[in-house]
Amino acid sequence: MAFRIRGLSPEPFRHLFGLDDAALAAAGARRYVVDHAPGFPDRIEVRDLQPGETALLVNYVHQPAGTPYRASHAIFVREGATAAHDAVDEVPEVIRIRPISLRAFDAAGMMVDADLLDGRDMEAAIGRLFARPEVAYLHAHYAKPGCYAARIERA
Repeated sequence: MAFRIRGLSPEPFRHLFGLDDAALAAAGARRYVVDHAPGFPDRIEVRDLQPGETALLVNYVHQPAGTPYRASHAIFVREGATAAHDAVDEVPEVIRIRPISLRAFDAAGMMVDADLLDGRDMEAAIGRLFARPEVAYLHAHYAKPGCYAARIERA
C-alpha cells in the first residue's frame, strides 16, 4: 500500500531561527550545536543533523486532536530549515535506524492500534495498519525517548 511520510512545515518555527539564547529560553526552546551523529533527528527535513549544524529543541503538539490522545513532546528542528521532507513509499534513514513506536489513529484522532518495531520493518507495519479501513493516519515515534518522528498518510 502506498504511503507518504511528511516532515513538519518550517513555518511554525521560523520565528525562533536566529534568536539569542535568552529569547529562546523565554520561548521555551533551547539551541544545540550538533556534536555527533546520529543523535539529533530533525523533524522538518526528517534526517539526522550533522556535526556543526544547529538544532533547536522545542515542544511541539504533534497530536492536536481534541481527544484523550492529544499530545506534545520535545523535538529537534534544524535552525534555518526551509522545506519539509515529503516522499512517497520511502522510509528516511533517520527512522529506519531506530526502534519505532507506530501509532494508528482514526479520523477523530482516537488511537485504534499501535506497534513497536525495528525501523527496518516499517513498510510491513505501515501496510498492516493501513489495511484497517478505520485508520486515517499514523504517527511514528522514536521509541526510546518517545519523541514524535513523523506523520504517515496513505499516498
